[in-house]
Amino acid sequence: MSSEFLAAKARMPNLGIGLGLRRELATQIFASSASIDWLELVPENYMNLGGHARSRLDQAKSKFPLVTHGVNLSIGSTDELNNEYLHSLSQLLDYIDAPWWSDHLCFTSVSGSYMHDLLPLPLSAEAVNHVASRAKSAQEIVGRPMLLENISYYMHMPDSHLQETDFICKIMDSADCGLLLDVNNVYVNSVNLNFDPYKFIDELPLERVVQMHVAGHSRRDDLLIDTHGAAVIEPVYQLLEYVLMRTEVKAILLERDQNYPDFEDLLKELEEIRSIARRVQPALVAKSGLCKSA
Repeated sequence: MSSEFLAAKARMPNLGIGLGLRRELATQIFASSASIDWLELVPENYMNLGGHARSRLDQAKSKFPLVTHGVNLSIGSTDELNNEYLHSLSQLLDYIDAPWWSDHLCFTSVSGSYMHDLLPLPLSAEAVNHVASRAKSAQEIVGRPMLLENISYYMHMPDSHLQETDFICKIMDSADCGLLLDVNNVYVNSVNLNFDPYKFIDELPLERVVQMHVAGHSRRDDLLIDTHGAAVIEPVYQLLEYVLMRTEVKAILLERDQNYPDFEDLLKELEEIRSIARRVQPALVAKSGLCKSA
């Protein structure tokens, strides 16, 4: 079966290795354009705004390719799609000329109230049809290729009868959209829910992976918590390499949202990611001009 998304992926640029644009890190990020290929921003922080936020966006746009990663799409909610939000997002994407946009495979709102969390969906055929229909509509409104990210979660939702990988595959195929693969989320879930992360990755539609997230997490007793507030650990780097050996990826992002270390430590993590990509998928970093000797 032909896929407009896969054809679009083949035309997408290789962005390289990037970092999330956070207000607390902005000054150091802008001074480090030689070490950072691109930036990911939370669109809700920049839609329809002026002042310092617009100034920060304009400065980022002048130095880096930009891609958005949203938190308010709520693709799995039973609430109506927020067309006003999608039109504002489309305007922002046009302004920054983003090659794609992304959000999370989850729901974040109930009866018009936002939960301020990424909540898992029941892994059911009904949910597949619901999400796929909404994803098609969202892509039509925005007019650019969309990626959905696998989330971390801590319990199985009632009425789940599909494997998560089957659930993701069916949505990707029906909606003809892409996958933002977060290997830290895969690792966290594999420990908490006791499954093999490599088998999980093997069962995903890897040909639809455009972007990847790499992050750290914390441990609370026997539970791993997806915090984006710690250094990346070796098993997560290993999963990153495993994916890059199996499919072409256009961009990798280091996520760090809290508990910020010295900026030099973040740059070292970026270089570790770059060294993995250089070893197993050199085309990803070669175009950026940052393919430095180790």
